[in-house]
Amino acid sequence: MILNRKNFSFQGLSMIALIWVIAKKIFSLSLILNSLITLSCIAQIMFNHYRAFPYWQPYSPYLVNGSVLFFVIVAALLNIFPSASIGRTLHTGRFLFHHYVYGFFVLLFSAVFVTVFTSVSLLSLFLVYNEDIAVNAGKFLFLAGFTLVLDDLPDISKRIDSTLNSLKSKAYQGRKTIHLLQLVSGLVSFYVSVAVSLWAIQNPQLAFPASLTSGTFLITSLTSFVCVKRKSWLKITLSK
Repeated sequence: MILNRKNFSFQGLSMIALIWVIAKKIFSLSLILNSLITLSCIAQIMFNHYRAFPYWQPYSPYLVNGSVLFFVIVAALLNIFPSASIGRTLHTGRFLFHHYVYGFFVLLFSAVFVTVFTSVSLLSLFLVYNEDIAVNAGKFLFLAGFTLVLDDLPDISKRIDSTLNSLKSKAYQGRKTIHLLQLVSGLVSFYVSVAVSLWAIQNPQLAFPASLTSGTFLITSLTSFVCVKRKSWLKITLSK
């Protein structure tokens, strides 16, 4: 029996096929998570440099201007839909509950965790720079929970599903523009990744967090390139 959306069942699948399905689902979720981490990194960078607008220069002199980070935001956002599509085509079903239920549970747990075990408020969790392990664990858990919710977003309610279909219809009309924008934003994301890496070499005291940021931006850019090569946005279809 093939995997069912309503019942968790792997009967009839070989071990290799089962491993492939699970690995591909994890890969899909990881790409969504990376997009969210990218957005959180940029939120933190922007918050800590906002007083210097419009001439702010993070990662100077390797980054020409902080404004290019807006292209990285675009790349991350455009990567979410194709990344989620990879997992949704597998029809992996659900174990006891929809994926978003587990997502909301993780979000609640991370909120309690941050409130109880850290001195950072939830409102500033993704804005302030903090090397505390508990704070960063809370960030990761929150983004992981949000990833599960995004992955299963259409199943939360018919209204949300209808809204997403409406957005998908508009994206279909501008798919060529989105395709080009994904290429441009991917190229800029790659440049930013290199710039942050060069800055990290010159600033060893902040090399570790900068390297994580650079790696995240690199994955974002590579994901954009793969999506462009596969013409993910050009192949978008309208729901029947």
